[in-house]
Amino acid sequence: MASPTSSDGQEAVVTTSTSTAIKNNTKSLRFYVIIVTLCFLSVLSALENTVVTTSLPSIATELELGNSYVWVTTVVFFNSLTVSNSAVVQPLFGQLANIFGRRWVTMGVIVLFALGSGLCGGATNAAMLIAGRAIQGMGGGGFNTLPNIIVSDLVPLRERGKYVAWFLTTYFVGIAIGPWVGGAIVDSSTWRWVFYINLPIGGASMIMVFIFLQVQYDKGMSFIEKLRRIDYGGNFLLISSSVSILFALTYGGNLYPWRSSQIIVPLVIGFTGIGIFVAFENTKWAGEPVCPPHLFRNRTSAVVMIVTFIGSALLYWVYFFMPIYFQAVRGSSPSVAGLQVLPSVIVSVPASIAAVLLLTRFGRYKPIHLAGFTAITLGLGLFILLDQTSSTAEWVIFQIINSLGNGIIMNSLPPACQAASQRTESDQAATTAVWSSVRSFGNIWGVVVPAAIFSNTFGQRAGQIADPVTRELILKQFHSGNAYADANAVFLARLDETTRNEVVAVYEDALRFIWQISLALAGFSLVLVLLEKEIVLKTDL
Repeated sequence: MASPTSSDGQEAVVTTSTSTAIKNNTKSLRFYVIIVTLCFLSVLSALENTVVTTSLPSIATELELGNSYVWVTTVVFFNSLTVSNSAVVQPLFGQLANIFGRRWVTMGVIVLFALGSGLCGGATNAAMLIAGRAIQGMGGGGFNTLPNIIVSDLVPLRERGKYVAWFLTTYFVGIAIGPWVGGAIVDSSTWRWVFYINLPIGGASMIMVFIFLQVQYDKGMSFIEKLRRIDYGGNFLLISSSVSILFALTYGGNLYPWRSSQIIVPLVIGFTGIGIFVAFENTKWAGEPVCPPHLFRNRTSAVVMIVTFIGSALLYWVYFFMPIYFQAVRGSSPSVAGLQVLPSVIVSVPASIAAVLLLTRFGRYKPIHLAGFTAITLGLGLFILLDQTSSTAEWVIFQIINSLGNGIIMNSLPPACQAASQRTESDQAATTAVWSSVRSFGNIWGVVVPAAIFSNTFGQRAGQIADPVTRELILKQFHSGNAYADANAVFLARLDETTRNEVVAVYEDALRFIWQISLALAGFSLVLVLLEKEIVLKTDL
């Protein structure tokens, strides 16, 4: 059976055997091998984004990273959040998948990931390590984009959610075991094997992709003609502007004050560049836009993009500030706090699987989105009530409610966005890539924005600390970007009881304000979901 081709000559990639299996409503062995291979890439990306966290102190010491250590994790956070998916390069991967095919682009990102891993493992200084992480992150970002695009080729829209759930399930497995794997490698060997281990795994993945992801495509278009289809101007504007914004968000309030020219200038340049990018994509010079403007003109897809951004931000909002609550307010150790935040993580995967199965069964996404954002709104509202006297049942149940909401919307948003923008086959790759990019930017802003608000609020509330020495010390530390480094029981234990209670009260006030803002954003998203239009999900390709 020949692969379908869109009207403009772009390929609609399916495997020959798999397309037949879909028509017969059965799945071939090759289909499942492809899915397993893509899951493998997903867990590899997730593992690499978390495995470095426990090995970073050893890396920073040996390479004398100093303040540059933040870029070791942030550059990959920028390219492949997995806590992350590549915010900037994902639209480019979507366009390249349309032009050159899923198979070769997938192999290309594996090469990037392996190359970056090799550079990191052999790094002799900070610059080499950071460059390796940037390259590695680009490949990891492709791991999180291309599986969704390939599934869009292989599976009808109504069935896609349950296979995407496979990817996210394995992704969360990688997140969960990453810190343990990194620590075990450092304890038994050298931190360099944290990166070198990806080389044989990447090689095996490439062989599996080459053998099983066999595609048919339009061979009449020359390589030069394909190169001409790339939106060079749009990609340059998007990537350079995003780099500028990320620089400011990374170092603002940490290395430089937020009001300094070193932060304000990159922010102005970045946001101006984004504005120029939006205008450029609507001109004839864009040719084949990397972010097709019509994706944002449809009411449903526009709403989904907005709530995706906010939902992703609120997800990391919780991941970032619940540990502060447990350590600074309740006095838990880091290891205990890690266990106490588990309800915010473990419930989301089963909830996500249940949501996509309901979506497959009934084909209605709007009620699922309403239920998800209702739970998120309720959970964030309940977080406002948390203080040092809250019972274990309260903080467990509150986290479960919020986690249920996050899980429900996790995989049910992309099908709605795809259903709303099914103009051509090529839209599926572009829509998936742009949606993933929007989600990634939400992850970034879900850490940076509340962090800035928290530090500012804490500084304002710190005036209620009676002891002048402690007050000045805390204000100095927080203005230096240590709003979180000192949010631990060890720091608080050094204070006398009266001062400690005052400092804890400041933490409670600052956290309460953070939850109030998150509640407003969640409520706004809930209202926006009401504007979605229920579109029939296709049951065939």
